Amino acid sequence: MRKGIVQLVAIGVGIGVVLTLVAVLFKWLPTSASEEFDRIQDLYWFATIISIGIFSLVTAVVVYSVWKWRVPDDDDADGPPIHGHTGLEILWTAVPAVLVIAIGVFSAVVLAQNGRAGDRPLEVEALGQQFAWKFTYSDFDDVASGELVLPLGREVRFTMRAVDVIHSFWVPNFGQKMDAVPGITTEILVTPTRLGEFAVVCAELCGLGHATMRAKARVVRPAEFEAWIEERQA
Repeated sequence: MRKGIVQLVAIGVGIGVVLTLVAVLFKWLPTSASEEFDRIQDLYWFATIISIGIFSLVTAVVVYSVWKWRVPDDDDADGPPIHGHTGLEILWTAVPAVLVIAIGVFSAVVLAQNGRAGDRPLEVEALGQQFAWKFTYSDFDDVASGELVLPLGREVRFTMRAVDVIHSFWVPNFGQKMDAVPGITTEILVTPTRLGEFAVVCAELCGLGHATMRAKARVVRPAEFEAWIEERQA
């Protein structure tokens, strides 16, 4: 019995190591450039660790069972009757329930934090139209630009609108995505944490020119942002 448990654990650990290497060595997500995406990635890895543990356990049991209790090719007899094990049934019902609740609570906390606007966010309207984005800064006399420029470390509230069809505002490195729908206004919050240039794309098929509906997002230092605003106002 003890030998069987050791073998089962060894199989589970081996599978877990392989899955962990696959999860860590491959770059599955873009580099985070916002506080919101940092929280989303924390949730992602929390769920990934749980998934690796469950998958390793279940696969180890399956592999061990197939190897340990395989029957000869010429054995056509029925196996012995097996009754349920109450303790195991309670365990494999309670543990998944606890894990699902934990993921749900973690997700609710992340959603609540990512939806908190702060004291005075920078207001930016993102207007989608086949096949371009237009960004308007209502805090600065409605300065408009086809380029999205944001100050580092300041929370930004994007207000999305669409002129013609459904578009979807998405900067992969910000980790936030929201549809722009004709006739209604949607919102999303982003707090940039990394200087640099990032791609703004439309993530909703919006017509023949959908693939070309891109813009550039630049995250700059606050002083550089102020200078850019003054230049646009002039």
